[in-house]
Amino acid sequence: MKLVGISGSLRKGSFNTALLHAAVELAPPGVELIAATVHGVPLYDADIEAGEGIPEKVTELKELAAAADGLMLFTPEYNNSLPGVFKNAIDWMTRPSSDIPRIFRAKPVAVLGASPGNFGTILSQNAWLSVLRTLGANPWFGGRLMVSRAGSVFDGEGQIVDEKIKQNLAAFVQGFAAFVESTQTS
Repeated sequence: MKLVGISGSLRKGSFNTALLHAAVELAPPGVELIAATVHGVPLYDADIEAGEGIPEKVTELKELAAAADGLMLFTPEYNNSLPGVFKNAIDWMTRPSSDIPRIFRAKPVAVLGASPGNFGTILSQNAWLSVLRTLGANPWFGGRLMVSRAGSVFDGEGQIVDEKIKQNLAAFVQGFAAFVESTQTS
């Protein structure tokens, strides 16, 4: 099974990128989790699309997503909602709109995230639901992972130092993989 995880943060020391890399390491046997980033995705501009086509980085993300059995969105939370750079990348991935079914329709999607705040990324995760519904994706509701106070969860190299969070992340990835598998057999 192939899953693609996308970190929605541009920050070099991103907690969400660290969470994604930890998830790659914790993926169960038989599950390949590929780490992707929104780095290099320009701001959406219909004039760029019309004049130059889809940017190379966007095409790369679209093809990764299209070939994946499931997507994992590692989302920060900015001002109680989803991050603009991440939403921008997803918006680009829907261009042209005729590609939406190929990329997103019925695609199993899990949303998780880490934040330095006390409430994790609960509001960002909720904000993604209307986007996923619009795209016709198949969100997984079987688990939630909202890492709060992320500064104490990761060390300076981005490694998880909180064993309980590590266990919860492993269980989340395993649960999502089981969900993806169930969608393939039904």
